[in-house]
Amino acid sequence: MDMQRRKMTKSIIIFLVFFAIGTFLWLTKGNLFYLFNFTYIGLSVSIGAVLNSILSSEKKMWSRKITQLMIGVYLLGVLGFLGHENMQIEGFFFYLLLGSFTGPVIHYFIAKIFGTLLFGRAYCGWACWTIMITDFLPWMKPQKGRLKYWGIFRYLHFLGVLFLILILWMFFRVNDHEYISFILFKCLIIGNLTYYAIAIILATILKDNRAFCKYACPIPVLMKFGTPFSVWKIKIEKNKCTECRLCEKTCPMNIKLLVYMKSNKRIASTECIACQQCVNICPENAVQYTKGFDFEIKQYINYNHIKKSE
Repeated sequence: MDMQRRKMTKSIIIFLVFFAIGTFLWLTKGNLFYLFNFTYIGLSVSIGAVLNSILSSEKKMWSRKITQLMIGVYLLGVLGFLGHENMQIEGFFFYLLLGSFTGPVIHYFIAKIFGTLLFGRAYCGWACWTIMITDFLPWMKPQKGRLKYWGIFRYLHFLGVLFLILILWMFFRVNDHEYISFILFKCLIIGNLTYYAIAIILATILKDNRAFCKYACPIPVLMKFGTPFSVWKIKIEKNKCTECRLCEKTCPMNIKLLVYMKSNKRIASTECIACQQCVNICPENAVQYTKGFDFEIKQYINYNHIKKSE
């Protein structure tokens, strides 16, 4: 009962944080949209947190999937396709270069840069609109370790998008807002069709729903800077853990969780997406999502050619 009460309190706090952000932006920028936007996102996350606290262990994954759908459909469908707002990384880069503090810039600063100082890469686990589709594929638990050098494609993707936006910014009509909106909307459509195709193909070939997240998505390049400082992290209680390794076997990001436990540290991996599958699967209730202040840069990943640590 105390555990459920703490989780319910956490969901209320999350909602109030988003509501406060929306209120601040509404009052400072004079646009009521910001209040609605962040209230809706906060409500979506809170609903997921509440469901996570009341559903059985076997069904807890649906709390995250529901939140992913609520936020993903809103960001991509409502703001993107209907509102013609490019919330992807190219929209962030372009408006940032223009010095325009618009929706994509606010979104990236709050959710994917400064937000990582609080929740790490929770956006990847609870709000990504690419993964909201691939998480319905049948390969939730990766059967093998990660492909070690494939992660370089993340950085190439990141640099490629940045280079493209720099070209557009330097050589095209950046003062023509209608033209800019047209280009960015085309990027939104083409980019997402490409992302979904790559994500589904990778997931199918590698039998891993999170393959796109691990190898192709450029967003973690930004998120890795703040994640080691995250207030909320996973922790495994050493005195409760029986080392059954269910947490590691179900971790969609192939993190060596027990190495952190044996060092008496919280999970500081920049690959942790706070999906809490490890929390939900633990039969001893030894894994918890905790708050605290610490810093760790060591990364322990289970690669497919490296034997797991005993």
